[in-house]
Amino acid sequence: MVTPKFNKNRSMKKSFVLASVLFFVMTNAQVVTEVQSASSVSRWTFGGGASLGFSGGSSGTGTTIGISPRVGYLLTQDFEMGLAGGFSWGNSKYYSSTMLNVGPFANYYISRNFFIGAMFQEYFFTQKDKYYDAKYSGDEAAVYLGAGYLQNVGNHLYIQIGAMYNVLYDKNKSVFGSGFVPNFGIVYGL
Repeated sequence: MVTPKFNKNRSMKKSFVLASVLFFVMTNAQVVTEVQSASSVSRWTFGGGASLGFSGGSSGTGTTIGISPRVGYLLTQDFEMGLAGGFSWGNSKYYSSTMLNVGPFANYYISRNFFIGAMFQEYFFTQKDKYYDAKYSGDEAAVYLGAGYLQNVGNHLYIQIGAMYNVLYDKNKSVFGSGFVPNFGIVYGL
């Protein structure tokens, strides 16, 4: 029986070729995985805020609860349009109110750290003065312009802090005490 000669150079060449092929396959697999995961990222965004408040004093204790969901769509990486709404309920010894609002919004994001935005909201409300037994229902339109700051807190999750002003605000006609509105919420999907 003849024993084959061990050729060191030939073995090293085979190892080098095998290592090169494995490296090529692994890098291409990683590139394909990255491309697939990038294309599967949704352009939809979701978020909003919630509030809970308590008051006291001479008018008695009161409670307010509110939610403000929003859903948006990224038309470009930095420009989003969507629909925002809200519901709030308040009750105290002498007063109660219910408010529902809905309307479109648009945000432009600057480096994912800042944003400027515009929003239209139509408010529908019912108020009751329990002391005088008077009820009032109505609606009011608002156009908000504003800006704010975004803080990334995780994978596509941001805290949004800002302020807006209702350019339609009229202190003699509005049910709101001010045209200025601070906002704080979360946005997922940016």
